[in-house]
Amino acid sequence: MCGIIGLHLRDESLEDQLGHLAADMLEAMTDRGPDSSGIAIYDSEGQGRIKYSLRAPAVGFDWAALGDRLSAEVRQIGQDAVLVSADGSVDFLSALGAVAPDVTVVSWGEALEVFKDVGSPAEICDRYQIRFRSGYQAIGHTRMATESAVTTEHSHPFSPVADLCFVHNGSFSNYFSVRRDLEGEGVVFETDNDTEVGARLVALEMARGADLGDALAVLMKKMDGFYTLLVSTRDQFAVVRDPFSCKPAVVAETPQYVAMASEYRALAGLPGIEEADVFEPMPQEIHLWSR
Repeated sequence: MCGIIGLHLRDESLEDQLGHLAADMLEAMTDRGPDSSGIAIYDSEGQGRIKYSLRAPAVGFDWAALGDRLSAEVRQIGQDAVLVSADGSVDFLSALGAVAPDVTVVSWGEALEVFKDVGSPAEICDRYQIRFRSGYQAIGHTRMATESAVTTEHSHPFSPVADLCFVHNGSFSNYFSVRRDLEGEGVVFETDNDTEVGARLVALEMARGADLGDALAVLMKKMDGFYTLLVSTRDQFAVVRDPFSCKPAVVAETPQYVAMASEYRALAGLPGIEEADVFEPMPQEIHLWSR
């Protein structure tokens, strides 16, 4: 059992409240997953440059020195940091791997920042100052581990390519065979988590030219199990449930936002929720919203 939340804003006047609203939503799901938590924030600041969410290899890591070596702006958050560079992601990632191979790349993209770790939603939101963040879209996850270890690397969201995030409540039963097929096509994995397999399958399909909806349709054909998925890109927000809808999901839609959570109680504090169109996605329906 895990908890997932997402908030896709349509009303720019709410963007300053994104972090506060998303943190409240995620903390409401704490009892669905006490092991580890994570949240992704999308904002429009610094468009045209690439942001890299990075995790330190040790306490006291010198982020300022790394930023100087890579000619990147540094924003340290707790022990970790976001580096901002005008260089393309491939060039920067190659340079980062050369000068700091022990630093973990959590995510990258023009809009995306991802923060995740072992601990409760409240601990993670406090550690990474989520309540002070603005933006236009957020997705989050709190985990009860069933398929792999309780570590920061195994926590959600998974972000295999630029500006793509993937969170998952449930389990994929055939992920070993799908993973083997993906590895045969050159896909490299960082964990043994079943969710990473789904995330990398979607990323591969999109790299081949599929849009997010088509990529999720491929996932439903190839992957078995019981699941609710929330997947986001820089300008899209999508919810999918398995053929039996065994895992809960509820969506609230208003002119100001689209919000999704594992349970309604995570939505109850949102502004204007009383007037929202609230529904449960049906089995195998792909619900997708765009900016």
